[in-house]
Amino acid sequence: MRKLGTAMTYIRWWKETCILILAGLAAAAALVIAVDPFFHYHAPLPGFPYQIDNQLSQNPGMARHMEYDSLMLGSSMTVNFETDWFLQDMGLHMLKLPYNGAYPRDIRNIMEKADENGGELKRVFWGVDLASYTGGVAETKYPLPEYLYNKNLFDDVNYWYNKDVLLDYILKPLVEWEPASLSHVYSSEEALEGCYSREYVLSHYQVPEKNDARFPEDMFIDGLEANLQANILPIIESHPDTEFTLFFPPYSILYWYEYLQNNQLDAVVYEYRYFMEKLLAYDNVELFFFPGDEEIVCDLDLYADTGHYRKRINRYMTDCFSDGRHRIAVENYEEELQKMKRMVEEYDYAALFTEVR
Repeated sequence: MRKLGTAMTYIRWWKETCILILAGLAAAAALVIAVDPFFHYHAPLPGFPYQIDNQLSQNPGMARHMEYDSLMLGSSMTVNFETDWFLQDMGLHMLKLPYNGAYPRDIRNIMEKADENGGELKRVFWGVDLASYTGGVAETKYPLPEYLYNKNLFDDVNYWYNKDVLLDYILKPLVEWEPASLSHVYSSEEALEGCYSREYVLSHYQVPEKNDARFPEDMFIDGLEANLQANILPIIESHPDTEFTLFFPPYSILYWYEYLQNNQLDAVVYEYRYFMEKLLAYDNVELFFFPGDEEIVCDLDLYADTGHYRKRINRYMTDCFSDGRHRIAVENYEEELQKMKRMVEEYDYAALFTEVR
């Protein structure tokens, strides 16, 4: 009888333990689903201080469940846009969904999530970094958490029982209580504040050696054309009622010097021309070209490295989207390309690099 009683006690303890474990798992999953810090199931709860700093994990949910009529897409060149500017200047309720180092497939992926939203999409502002547009058509910059992009409920366990989700995105915000501003999310201006200067950029710049190799003018076109057909043009064509504003960011003169030294400047100009001609054929597309703006490109005090510029440049580009400055069309795109090419070829690099020595 004693052994039977011991066995029954053990069985009862085991049942109670299993019940507690299952109850804990159910409570954890319920908490994640209810708060939903990655917006996988629903829009943000009113009043909860969400922390929004994870592009890969939070962008798809925001695209599906937020309210907006316009999007800002692109790479880190777009993170410092404030969406409030577009409301003030153009009356647009914008959502910013960048991916640092975005490839064309990243853009197509997030547009597919936006299509699930069901709301009217008036405009898409799209920063185009052509240097990233020649790789594999299925390639993304970083591996995606697929369970947040697909509709398979079974793999959502990766979300429900994720320690970082529970600690960093539910409990920590409750303690710190600093709700994210959707207009400001993903901004890098504060993190790079001490880096925006000519001295800083030059001190971290390695002057490239001259490459005497010869490259064909169309060296980038096969990869670009593949991405146009697989990832870019399908977006434009499947949204005929949406206005697409594609823009080329103003990288610094040091960025262009690397192409000049590598004997690839003509190939890059050809790549820009090819892309422009393809996109200008669409009635719902407008293009803005900033790489030839000498006042920006040649002022290294506006940069933290060869490419990343201050937020005031994002503000300036927003003004241009509103008033039409730097917009290119069939009539002037070649002139703008040649202007940029002359600037790169004629710039006094020798005087600049005396500061490096």
